[in-house]
Amino acid sequence: MSFFKKLRDKMFRSSDKIGEGLEALVAEGTAPEAQADAPQAVQPAASVPPAGAAPEPAARPGLLGRLFAGTEADAPRREMDDAMLESLEDVLIQADMGVDTALRVSANIAEGRFGKKISAPELRRALAGEVTRIMTPVARPLPLYPSKPQVVLVVGVNGSGKTTTIGKLASQFKAAGKSVVIAAGDTFRAAAVEQLQVWGSRAGVPVLTAPEGSDPASLAFDAFTRARAEGADLLMIDTAGRLQNRADLMEELAKIVRTLRKIDPTAPHNTLLVLDATTGQNAVAQVEIFRKIADVSGLVMTKLDGTAKGGVLVSLADKFGLPIHAIGVGEQIDDLAPFDPEDFARALVGLDA
Repeated sequence: MSFFKKLRDKMFRSSDKIGEGLEALVAEGTAPEAQADAPQAVQPAASVPPAGAAPEPAARPGLLGRLFAGTEADAPRREMDDAMLESLEDVLIQADMGVDTALRVSANIAEGRFGKKISAPELRRALAGEVTRIMTPVARPLPLYPSKPQVVLVVGVNGSGKTTTIGKLASQFKAAGKSVVIAAGDTFRAAAVEQLQVWGSRAGVPVLTAPEGSDPASLAFDAFTRARAEGADLLMIDTAGRLQNRADLMEELAKIVRTLRKIDPTAPHNTLLVLDATTGQNAVAQVEIFRKIADVSGLVMTKLDGTAKGGVLVSLADKFGLPIHAIGVGEQIDDLAPFDPEDFARALVGLDA
């Protein structure tokens, strides 16, 4: 199964919400007009059956009528006016695109179409095109540098899918012929360490751990030293994601970075922020917080299969312009894939490939 098909099938909550909203707003403006314009059927007197007689069966459409019934040419159309634009903005805001992005997307769709009649399928394609335009500049794979090991610091709140994302990326890089080392730097959560160890065992990747409550910076130093000695291509470091006390988290991450730079002044070479799509617009606040706490270089969005809030990724791209390296739609290793803006846009609005 292609990742696009999987993405489209698993993002049904987002695509259904947006698709149903577009269908409804078009129908909302066409129903009264259609009823007013519809010709009233007048039955000739001769065709009226006598009292007590069975009514004649309704006429069935001919072959061509059945072939073309329900095609896009027959789809209801509504004039794009101010009321329709306002409804479109509401649909996009409800899909978590954020107010500013929803207004901008709606205005761009209206350009050249205002005052003209448009169908829901045409509106879907226009929306997919606008989403693709916004997302294309940020769709970039995780950059690989010649320096060894390349240090990838992974940050995000607890429960965002950080640990699983590290495991999937490590497994995929190992399958691509890269040597990988993982450091279980969230030393305060035994579950995170155990989960990484499961992924490491599955992928044949070493996972370096420390006793619960140990200093994460010391573990990062030891992991970097070992990865460099072994000539590893990548070192992926998990981190804690406790936002209850941002000052402590900020200092913890800053200490990890200072420690890494004692070995390599350019480390970490990537700082990935992992976001959970089900949090909707809370993801925007998380990006703002972690950009202050850590020098975030790119994003990974997980759990797009579990939410109707997939539009938040459009909002993030529009607001921050940070590279989006990958998206996840499930728990399997192939459920995390490089971000493709066109595939995402079409899946988001429910279009086929």
